[in-house]
Amino acid sequence: MPIHLPEVGAPDPEKKTSPILDEDEIEEASLDLELETGACYYNGVAYPIGQWVRSGSELLHCEERGLWVRRTEIPV
Repeated sequence: MPIHLPEVGAPDPEKKTSPILDEDEIEEASLDLELETGACYYNGVAYPIGQWVRSGSELLHCEERGLWVRRTEIPV
């Protein structure tokens, strides 16, 4: 059964969107960013920690501290 994820489109620079990082940037970002939110924002919409979305062909996962992380697949 296919998983249906929200399609969020491209980030709109006029709307609030949390930082989007690649998997290999997570360690650096956790030291550099002073973020601490309980949600990720995409085009002004809040998504809970743990939420998966699609942005075109990219899979994004909302992770702790309110960061989107690009993933190659959803763990089952």
